[in-house]
Amino acid sequence: MTSAASPSGAPGLFDPLTLRSLELPHRGWVAAMCQYSCDPVGAPGVPTDWHLVHLGQFALGGAALIITEAAAVSPEGMISPRDAGLYTREQAAAWRRINDFIHGHGAVGTKTAVQLAHAGRKASTYWPFSGKRGSVPEAEGGWQTLGPTDEAFDAYAAPRAMTEEDIQQVIRDFGAAAGLAVDAGFDTMEIHAAHGYLLHQFLSPLVNTRTDGWGGSEEARFRLTLEVVRAVRRAIPETMPLLLRISASDWTAGGLDGDTSARLAKRAAEEGVDFVDVSSGGAIPGAAIPVGPGYQVSLAEEVRSSGVPTGAVGLIGDARQAEEIIRGERADVVLIARAALRDPHWWMRAAQELGHELVPAPQYERAGAY
Repeated sequence: MTSAASPSGAPGLFDPLTLRSLELPHRGWVAAMCQYSCDPVGAPGVPTDWHLVHLGQFALGGAALIITEAAAVSPEGMISPRDAGLYTREQAAAWRRINDFIHGHGAVGTKTAVQLAHAGRKASTYWPFSGKRGSVPEAEGGWQTLGPTDEAFDAYAAPRAMTEEDIQQVIRDFGAAAGLAVDAGFDTMEIHAAHGYLLHQFLSPLVNTRTDGWGGSEEARFRLTLEVVRAVRRAIPETMPLLLRISASDWTAGGLDGDTSARLAKRAAEEGVDFVDVSSGGAIPGAAIPVGPGYQVSLAEEVRSSGVPTGAVGLIGDARQAEEIIRGERADVVLIARAALRDPHWWMRAAQELGHELVPAPQYERAGAY
């Protein structure tokens, strides 16, 4: 890969980035996207050929880092019965197969990250293309969900308020999943504390109304996420970077905002987080989210003021838009999702548009210009 020098001195989209010992060829990543494509009966949580092709195409397309869909750290942590997991050796072996392909065939030396997750009160739901909505009943393979309290999200089934032992088990589950992720060959991993899932539920004052040591004050609400960070950090090599995805705003009065999230990022960095992937929303139904091109970039910029590198995500699909975000030092990375589904070779095309060169896999050299 070749990259033109920046006239301003600031890095651009196709300049390299190093996090601990992980060297990434550029700053264009794949954001996590749930596929709901595991077999819930024959092989629960085990990624399939669908995942191999879905993720492998981005490696051929020139992505620097591919973050997998949410992989549940326990059976009850799955968003739906068709979710991926990382709590068994069988699941880890299936992820290893995918990692081996990406590492062996990525056009630019593509790296991989697994997103470790627990859905909390938003678990046990129907997948988007099931034709149904809401919680899956136990008769159809659903399960009792967990949350900071017994208050339900929207019209979902009510969770069970977590006990101290439940909380400690979740922390252990994240640590165990991190160990399996190392065995599966991932280059790094991302803790999912966004989109209204369990860790975000504890972070948000609109959801977490506990009055014990896990709720109430800001520090108490941060506690579960920070304990998970510590558990994951202990389970992975010191040289491996650790990523954290957050919802930096609940888009509702009294909820999380950019200032609070910057403080969270700083605390997480003190515990070993190297990068914060900044998204928003998901904890409160009906929040007025100002969805539009780059609508979360200002949040990434605010969190970045904490001194922690950040990623911007959300309706960023134009190469020049992505370049301006990096050149303007509003974020250190741009994560692509919808645009990558439309064009799995987005990075090859974007590089050419911006005057850089990404060398394709030799099997694709005859394609010529993108």
